[in-house]
Amino acid sequence: MSPRLTCLPRRPFISLRSPISKRFETTVTRQPDAISDSRWLGTIKARIGKCIMFGMSREQARDAGKILEVLGRDWRELLAGRHGYLVDKKRAGLSRHKVVWGEMDCMKHINNVMYIRYAESARVNWAQNYAVHIDPQNQEKWRRMCTPEGYGMIMKSIKTTYLFPMTWPDHISVYHKLTYKPKSKAETSFKLDVLIVSELHQRAAARCEEDIVTYDYVKGKKEGLQPWLLDAFAKTWDEQNAAMNNALKKIKDIEEKVRKLEVDTWDRADAVEDMGTPNKA
Repeated sequence: MSPRLTCLPRRPFISLRSPISKRFETTVTRQPDAISDSRWLGTIKARIGKCIMFGMSREQARDAGKILEVLGRDWRELLAGRHGYLVDKKRAGLSRHKVVWGEMDCMKHINNVMYIRYAESARVNWAQNYAVHIDPQNQEKWRRMCTPEGYGMIMKSIKTTYLFPMTWPDHISVYHKLTYKPKSKAETSFKLDVLIVSELHQRAAARCEEDIVTYDYVKGKKEGLQPWLLDAFAKTWDEQNAAMNNALKKIKDIEEKVRKLEVDTWDRADAVEDMGTPNKA
């Protein structure tokens, strides 16, 4: 005779997913890491696709088309801007940069070392963007930040997290953001977060964390953050928070519109799928 199994009391279900209102709260102390919600774009498109496949009225189809238009136009902002990255071309370290075949390894995906090279190249361009577009009054100082000619940057450490194996052919965009707001000239370093985005898959392929030391090459020692650098970073931090809040508002609006489409099409008690049969006369 087999032993009797003791029935354990049922535990109440506890969702691991926070309410929408909580998910869209923002903070100015540290912006969220880019690893979260990395597949949101694909998921929201799949949800719209399910509504379309079930069957829509013309008005619903127009609404779906408007949402897809926003996703197609603003996907970089929705993907990266939600984490505080500034995605316009004057800010991007690399914008739609072509991935070449020789960057793949024997496993037929982009070699891990290449992601670090992408981040390093983008960081130099990030500083040059300040010189040209953002802080032109200190243009020469920004240009020299990437040279061993005076006050500049030295990489202390870089950490890379690989999110999915990217392959050729593809294009990438690479964005940098301040991890936190530097506040004092006594600080001799600052940290940057990096997001490497696959244009083909419209997904984050990798993210990096960079620790940058400010160094005086003439004196041969670390140097504190200079006032012009602190001023530029303070403005950038505010812009990062504004970009994050704008992106999260757009995402919330899209979520609400897609949910309405679902309720109006397949997710209701009397829903009947449109099988494409002609109406009877």
